[in-house]
Amino acid sequence: MDADDVRSRVERHIRRHDLIPPGGAVTCLVSGGPDSTCLWHVLRTVGYRVSAVHVNHGLRGAESDEDARFCRETLGAEVLDASGCQPRSEAALREARYGLTAGRGLRATGHTASDQVETVLYRLVSRGQPGGIKIKREDGVVRPLLVLWRDETEGYCRAEGLAFRVDTSNPDTARGLIRDEILPLLRRLHPAADRNLLELAEERRRLPRRVEDALLSLLASREGSKRIDLGAGLQAVREYDRLWIERGPVSLEGRIRWGAWTIETELEGLHVRGWRAGDRLAGRSTKVQDVFVNAKVPRSEREAWPLVVRGNDVVAVPGIVDAPGVRAWKDGE
Repeated sequence: MDADDVRSRVERHIRRHDLIPPGGAVTCLVSGGPDSTCLWHVLRTVGYRVSAVHVNHGLRGAESDEDARFCRETLGAEVLDASGCQPRSEAALREARYGLTAGRGLRATGHTASDQVETVLYRLVSRGQPGGIKIKREDGVVRPLLVLWRDETEGYCRAEGLAFRVDTSNPDTARGLIRDEILPLLRRLHPAADRNLLELAEERRRLPRRVEDALLSLLASREGSKRIDLGAGLQAVREYDRLWIERGPVSLEGRIRWGAWTIETELEGLHVRGWRAGDRLAGRSTKVQDVFVNAKVPRSEREAWPLVVRGNDVVAVPGIVDAPGVRAWKDGE
């Protein structure tokens, strides 16, 4: 075990994700196990101002008291007595610790890549979606050890001569079931199971499920032309092999903004929306598409061009076809 390499990897992870300011203060939430003991020692060694807190839920009687004593005497931790609050789930216990230590500034936990893999697997089974432990929570909890595996934190402690505690209740938890029974079977299927599951922990921004389902339905449709409402005033439109997003009809009351356009009127019953194939000028046979062609509006700009409509009739095409009582101008004009 190269302890210097471990410290370098953790420090690079902290810098990459801006977890702790250089030389800054951080409170380690310690259990006495190898992960949080490694965390406490690494952060101190690389130059952060480290304090420690241990929350004693008293769930394992004398063993819990020994963990608390170890953290206080060996890690210099402040011990918080939470024996009167005994949530039933692992998640509830974790949130209780965060709640009890709120207001102590930046807090660090000893979650590792191994914890990340277990979390991904649990969420896949329980939610049907991957997702991992956040590197940095909104409430100021950071995870500097997510670049280390559990065996590396134990190896680090041994290499540095650090004592640590072993939680005998772990095998009885959901995480213990995943760790002791499920992951070993997955490794028999493929030796890279852990690393492949870890890839699923990467935070990727996704569309809301309803919007994603609507877009997939639109793409799968065999109709030549189809329009789907996405909510929030947006619609997705497909015309054969072309797909675009446009704003839905917006009531033209007084003055509104549409992209680079400002449109205003004192008339009632008018709306502004995007161009649709087949649109014609009100009272005429002229297609709006021909209006765009004659005005030399590039095809790429047509879907974003506002139309002023009354019902299904197009009464104005701002900048091209005027209508009495409707005024429109573009930014800079």
